[in-house]
Amino acid sequence: MDDAKTNIDDVLATWEADELRISATLGSVGVTSPAQLASMSGKALFDAMFAGELPSPPIGDTLDFIPIQIEDGRALFQGRPGKQHYNPLGSVHGGWFCTILDSAVGCAIHSTLPAGKGYTTLEIKVNMIRALTTATPLVRAEANIIHVGRQTATAEGRIVGPDGKLYAHATTTCLIFDMP
Repeated sequence: MDDAKTNIDDVLATWEADELRISATLGSVGVTSPAQLASMSGKALFDAMFAGELPSPPIGDTLDFIPIQIEDGRALFQGRPGKQHYNPLGSVHGGWFCTILDSAVGCAIHSTLPAGKGYTTLEIKVNMIRALTTATPLVRAEANIIHVGRQTATAEGRIVGPDGKLYAHATTTCLIFDMP
């Protein structure tokens, strides 16, 4: 039992160090202009955001999660489920699960798009496997693309705890469009 606890503590320490490192360079909270978005590939957008040259979306600040890594059809977000996210039953609201997963799967897709292309979620399906409470101080939403076509893209994601437990999984379909 002590080895398992040590391993979880080691994972948490690594995740917290990753969050500090990323937070130090991540752009301040704000919204990127549509013209800037249209002029950049998804990869260039995320590179600029991680370099602090473009703002980080406000939703992460509101719900206490940040991107840790976004590249080549893969996205990794990290979140802190808190009491401010609780539902009346005393656990994290399903909307929090859905939002961090929607961010991860959407960004996995966005990372593959060229300049001039945007996307929006057409559908997201989330399965919540177990409740989240403040007893799990940190989780990660991991996402990977399944397929990116000319007009639609699909991706899948999972929320996992530092102990490796699965809390939720999701799939999404996104519409790809030309940016105005």
